[in-house]
Amino acid sequence: MTTASTSLTTHPWFFCGIGGSGMLPLALILRGLGAEVAGSDRSRDQGRTPEKFAWLESLGFMLHPQDGSGITSPAQTLVASAAVEDTVPEMVRAKELGCPRMSRAELLSRLFNAAPQGIAIGGTSGKSTVTGMTGWILTAAGRDPTIMNGAVMKNFIAPDAPFASARVGQGDVFVSEVDESDGSIALYRPKVAVLLNVSLDHKSMDELRELFGDFLERAGVAAVNIDDAESAALTARAKSLITFGIESREAMIGVVPGSISDGPISQSATIIDRRDGSHHALSLKVPGRHNLANALAAIAAASAAGVDVASACDALGTFAGLSRRFDIIGTSPSNITVIDDFGHNPEKCAATLKTLKAHPGRVIAFFQPHGYGPLRQMGAELAETFARLLGPDDVTILCDPVYFGGTVDRSEGSERIIKLIESHGGPNHHRAEYVPARDACADRIVSIAQPGDRIVVMGARDDTLTSFARGILARLD
Repeated sequence: MTTASTSLTTHPWFFCGIGGSGMLPLALILRGLGAEVAGSDRSRDQGRTPEKFAWLESLGFMLHPQDGSGITSPAQTLVASAAVEDTVPEMVRAKELGCPRMSRAELLSRLFNAAPQGIAIGGTSGKSTVTGMTGWILTAAGRDPTIMNGAVMKNFIAPDAPFASARVGQGDVFVSEVDESDGSIALYRPKVAVLLNVSLDHKSMDELRELFGDFLERAGVAAVNIDDAESAALTARAKSLITFGIESREAMIGVVPGSISDGPISQSATIIDRRDGSHHALSLKVPGRHNLANALAAIAAASAAGVDVASACDALGTFAGLSRRFDIIGTSPSNITVIDDFGHNPEKCAATLKTLKAHPGRVIAFFQPHGYGPLRQMGAELAETFARLLGPDDVTILCDPVYFGGTVDRSEGSERIIKLIESHGGPNHHRAEYVPARDACADRIVSIAQPGDRIVVMGARDDTLTSFARGILARLD
């Protein structure tokens, strides 16, 4: 443990929203380094995912209601995202006591930058999967990395780690996804920077180009997807470069043309390292061309960190995937498959829908928007994605956006998206329905499901979507 990270363990911490996908792994890493960590979460108070909070308590985390009672000393540092409002009791109490406050990104960047070899995974889509893949390659190579992920990594799930979105290692490598949506990617100083893609999400394209360009420039080595035109345009900013891509014949880490074999739940290809001309067999247990691109990114990242391409490909053969990333919940006796997926922006939804449409069977796509603000910002692009990629036999169903409280403007919601999908018309025109209540959506899905259908449950920022998907599977037949 470095001096910089040791200084973070000498005083107590309090996480507001400790169960969140970005907060939980960070709390696990800090606790793993020896810090005293407490927290609260509105989800716990509302009775959602009680098994997660029971597990945290079993690890020694002190959990409190979100009423300010856990903030007891000015020595505590409060960790809260920028989205947490100043009226939340923890914020009020911390201000009264004069507790220092740190954002999630500030804390993560402190830990990351203290590591001798930081590998930062950036881009609009695919960060969690590539972080998991890279972490698994480095683990298999004996590098004992610390891994910070926004999703549960199936390879690291164990009886004592059912929510394995982080791994605390003793090696010198720290692998983390880094977020551009709030601009915090600017805080990281990676030895290896990986850029997957650049597309519209939370910021304008001009802002994204500047953030990602600076990200590459700060790194010792940049691994960049040159199949993505926006990413390729930023390669001149890199000090040292490893390129990867499926289509590009210029990519250093690429795919032998004609070698890709796609299956509904797996795929294989021959990887070429054009730096030495070597060929390597790759078999993945996750489907979809986007996951092949993710694998190339992880191989390039690991190569930049000193792991040979052959070893990286071998390790990816046992990569089990991530929870909520095209996560097949199960198939009913009448051959209806239910899939749980994190798709929430146009690019992520497109990757999932393309993977589904590459194989036969009707698609019933359920989508719970992850907030009213994001729906306003990218609603038109989301509607276009569903309208373009789904066919006349498919069905899209939207419920109201997720809302756990706060002062957000809720005047414009999911019904607008349904109207936009319907307005596209054309030969691919398919049925799109707005059903406000999520439970009613489940009733509707079960009532229309037929043998051979694939039901995909999509959305972010809500752990209960997995139990929602499991509930649908349980009701089929």
